[in-house]
Amino acid sequence: MLYSAFVLCLLLITVSSNLAIAIKKEKRLPQTLSRGWGDDITWVQTYEEGFFHIQKSNKPLMVIHHLEDCQYSQALKKVFAQNKEIQDMAQNNFIILNLVHETTDKNLSPDGQYVPRITFVDPSLTVRTDLTGRYFNRLYTYKPQDLPVLIENMKKALKLIQSELQGMTSKRSNFMKKTSG
Repeated sequence: MLYSAFVLCLLLITVSSNLAIAIKKEKRLPQTLSRGWGDDITWVQTYEEGFFHIQKSNKPLMVIHHLEDCQYSQALKKVFAQNKEIQDMAQNNFIILNLVHETTDKNLSPDGQYVPRITFVDPSLTVRTDLTGRYFNRLYTYKPQDLPVLIENMKKALKLIQSELQGMTSKRSNFMKKTSG
């Protein structure tokens, strides 16, 4: 009888520890700010934080509006996260914010509120309405097959920033020459 009780206790301990291991494996890691868009990218949490960083770094802000339960957002997220060129540019040349809620700032939804939507903001806090996707009814949306367009717009955002910064530098230089001479 004592032996049976011992075996039964041992069996219960084994089952409960295996169950605990199974439950532990099912626990998900805490959600990062990337929300699956790229864990190696440094993300900002708010517009305000993004605006601070773009003015400090002279990098453009890339804002990704999406929803977790939207099949189009999920499809874009998957290819975005897997594309090395986008991930490298995002990590090295942009301040990145992704939002799973809609903004009340109409400047960040110039043609309406829909997802997925990607907009760019330059260090002067101007939303770049000239950097659009392929669709006339949703100018700032991208589908998975539109990654080349998104990559091109990311490159354009960087070129625009560089040319504007050079313009500001040459204006400042001309001003300094005029005032010192």
